[in-house]
Amino acid sequence: MNIFHIREFSFEEDYERVLNLWKEIEVGMNVGRSDTPEEIKKKLQRDPDLFLVAESNHQIIGTVIGGFDGRRGIIYHLAVNKKFRRQKVGNRLLDEIEKRLQAKGCIRALLMVFANNEDAIQFYKKQNWQEMKEDLVFTKDF
Repeated sequence: MNIFHIREFSFEEDYERVLNLWKEIEVGMNVGRSDTPEEIKKKLQRDPDLFLVAESNHQIIGTVIGGFDGRRGIIYHLAVNKKFRRQKVGNRLLDEIEKRLQAKGCIRALLMVFANNEDAIQFYKKQNWQEMKEDLVFTKDF
């Protein structure tokens, strides 16, 4: 098992490496308009403590981003390099972002998973996340 640590994302140091990690994820990750440098900088202005990376030997091996609107939280972009999966990287990232959301007063968080990402679905179920079958998610680009 590899040794890794979790820390807050640093734009200058991490952006390109994180973007490359996201692009390498084989299923369940879309890199889109919200992942441009400008959009990530906006995210960091709001709550930089909710964008975390896992690092091993100066390599970014995982990420997670959280958001909090003062009432509810959202978790997205939980991604782990394929070589480092099943080594508790995702567990530790998820645990840490959950703790940080709770510390802000968050009592409920949501996350979205692509329907074809069975590994992620099973992972979240093992972490006591519940599928909300009665709800639909809508999106609209501006």
